Amino acid sequence: MIQTIRIGLLLREAVAAPYRNLVTRPTGAAVRNRIEATLADSNCLTALLDFSDIELVDLSCADEVVAKLLLTVRTAYFVVLQGLREDHHEAIDHVLTHHRLAVASVPPGSRAPRLLGWVPADAREAFTCISEGGPLDVSGLCHNLDWTFSRGREALDDLAVHRLVQPVGQLYYPIQTA
Repeated sequence: MIQTIRIGLLLREAVAAPYRNLVTRPTGAAVRNRIEATLADSNCLTALLDFSDIELVDLSCADEVVAKLLLTVRTAYFVVLQGLREDHHEAIDHVLTHHRLAVASVPPGSRAPRLLGWVPADAREAFTCISEGGPLDVSGLCHNLDWTFSRGREALDDLAVHRLVQPVGQLYYPIQTA
C-alpha cells in the first residue's frame, strides 16, 4: 500500500502561510518532521512524496527533506518522489549524489520511475530493466542484460540497500509508484 504525502500541504501547515517555496534549512526540517510524523502513524510500505504544489526547492531543503528523510526513515519504507519539475530534480539529484543516496522519481505523465542521486552504473541499468520489465531474479536479470551472475547480484544488492527494489524471496520487484 502507498501513503501519498502532499509536500505543499505540509509546507503550508509548517509555515502557517500559503507559501509554495521550500527554502531555508529550518523550513525543510519542519516539513521533514511532519513527513516523519505522518509515516510514524502509517503502516504503508511506500511513501509517495508529491511535490506538485511546490514552486522552488533549494539545496538546503533538498538536503533536509529528501536526504535526511532517506537517512532516518525506517528501513521498511520505500520512498518515491512525484510532481518534480526539472529544477527540483537538479537540486535533489545534487544533494543525493553528495550523500551517496538515491531515490526513485516518477516523471509527470509516466509510470516508469527514474533514479535521482548516486548508484553505480550497473545498478542504474538493473533498475531500468526491473522497472520496465517487472520482477526478476539474479539469473533473469543477467540473462536480460548479458551479465555475469556476480555482476547482476552486486547490482541488485546495491538497489536493495538503497531501497530502490523490493526483494521478496529470490525475486526483486520494482517499487510501487501508483
